[in-house]
Amino acid sequence: MKIKFFTTGGTIDKVYFDARSQYLIGESSVKEILTEANVDLDYEAESILRKDSLDMTAEDRQLIFDKIAADPHEHIVLTHGTDTLVETARFLQKIQDKVIVLTGSMAPARFKSSDAVFNIGFVFAAVQTLPHGVYIAINGRIFNPEKVRKNREEQKFELL
Repeated sequence: MKIKFFTTGGTIDKVYFDARSQYLIGESSVKEILTEANVDLDYEAESILRKDSLDMTAEDRQLIFDKIAADPHEHIVLTHGTDTLVETARFLQKIQDKVIVLTGSMAPARFKSSDAVFNIGFVFAAVQTLPHGVYIAINGRIFNPEKVRKNREEQKFELL
């Protein structure tokens, strides 16, 4: 089994520069996280976008859809900003015969107290064990995109 990671930016890959929270989307942290975790299962990572999910357009979602649909791998992980992660997951549900699992983080991977490292490990396990379909795996829970929302006040995902 080979797992394909697609990255799109979002908080997980943000790099902050000052106290006013100005940021850029940096290089994806996926390879670094998996290398530090001594993961030896075959995987590949490809960047599609470097955007905050609030800035994603319908065209961006179509690009993500097209890249995943055309990719020969059956097991797909998509890192994505959490603000519109559910919207993108729902858009991807038309893709058949793949396991597609989306994740992100509430704090950048470069922050010591980030949930990013846990979420990357969690999604890596989830994509290997779930049946075909589209899922969100974040903070220790796996969600159906049709039955979840982001609770911005509590900084977590919850069932509808």
